[in-house]
Amino acid sequence: MGRYFMRSREHVIWDFVQQWLKKAEQDIKAARILLKAKVGDYYTCAFHCQQSAEKYLKAYLVRYQIEFRKAHNLDKLLNLAAEADTSLLEELSSCKWLTPYGTEFRYLGEYPEVNLKTAERAFNDATLVKNVVLKRLKEYF
Repeated sequence: MGRYFMRSREHVIWDFVQQWLKKAEQDIKAARILLKAKVGDYYTCAFHCQQSAEKYLKAYLVRYQIEFRKAHNLDKLLNLAAEADTSLLEELSSCKWLTPYGTEFRYLGEYPEVNLKTAERAFNDATLVKNVVLKRLKEYF
């Protein structure tokens, strides 16, 4: 008869954190590729930057077992993350402007054209979220 392996609660949490981080990294890699492309509209780059920031924050929330609903609003996610570390609010406040790229601008005609300068700003802010979250999770790894 085979043995049953019971995973600990911490192991399950670890797996979910890793899954969120993997998805976040995929989004930031896509944004990096799009940023280097010579296109007239960098909206898709900004979208992936928002998605990456959102997923890094969700990885952080899962690590600290802070419940969140299907939220895409970076301000709300940051406020939740502040339950574990209030310094995140100040450190990552610059990323809040990315929220509409993942929530409001979903259909043709609704989203603004994104120029290279705005895309670079989006990428820098998403990278900031990545770096801050990974630094906070470093001891967890």
